[in-house]
Amino acid sequence: MLDMQTTEPMTGSAAPEAITFPAKGATLQGTLYLPSSPPRAAVVLNGATGVPQGFYRAFATWLANSQRIACLTYDYRDFARSAQAHPKHSTATMADWAMSDQPAAREEMRRRLPGVPLWVIGHSLGAMLMPLQDGLQDIDRMISVASGLVHHQDHPWPYQALARLFWFGHVPALVRLLGYFPGRLIGFGPDMPAAAYWQWRKWCTHPHSYFPDLGRTLPQPKWHLSNARADLIAIADDPVCPPVSVAKLARVYGVEQSRFRVLDPAIKGLARVGHLGAFSRANAALWPDLIA
Repeated sequence: MLDMQTTEPMTGSAAPEAITFPAKGATLQGTLYLPSSPPRAAVVLNGATGVPQGFYRAFATWLANSQRIACLTYDYRDFARSAQAHPKHSTATMADWAMSDQPAAREEMRRRLPGVPLWVIGHSLGAMLMPLQDGLQDIDRMISVASGLVHHQDHPWPYQALARLFWFGHVPALVRLLGYFPGRLIGFGPDMPAAAYWQWRKWCTHPHSYFPDLGRTLPQPKWHLSNARADLIAIADDPVCPPVSVAKLARVYGVEQSRFRVLDPAIKGLARVGHLGAFSRANAALWPDLIA
């Protein structure tokens, strides 16, 4: 399902560097991609739920080699390369990934490349809670890709039938039985902590997403503290996070500080992109539009 093949560095470019960095009680595993000359920007790439950092390798390499933009990819705590034990032993939530791990990655990039304009590219979960985080003042640019406030009734059919099974059918039963989200068993990717799945389910089956948690277990949105505009990009054929869901998230960033746009794969001659495909090398024709 995921494009995990390697991409060889171009001549003269630095090899990707495996790094570790702290994140409030956890140690995260990441990869730093550096251009061969001083970078014009430094990107922290926050991944989607259930998507390991290796999926973004081709895109990160393109940023470094073709755009002179450094890029940091990483795995959230207790997931993929950052997992230190089986996820059934973890209590990590999606809020931990967004509110602790994502800011920690930005802090690591600031430490390594001080003075370089800091960008964040968030894929799905990678941008969904950004407006709630601390430390937004140093962000120079925010790019959200296929990220929104999704409710299961927003999905087009027939995908909506699959989503309902995912939230109300065999998947929650398996999570209860096994004590973790069995991503490998159901063909979804790496396994994940149960607490992350239950919070994900809660937000995607409530008509107001995480709004009921604001001011309680989550802080209020504060994107107004940032001087950066948020560029929210929907993919026209994305059944997982359709444009209507992305438009909801744009309101959390604020109308005056956000730009909402829909990319149509057909315009680039692409047959299908969907929710994950914007970062696949097969759809590299879209990449300049993501950072335009």
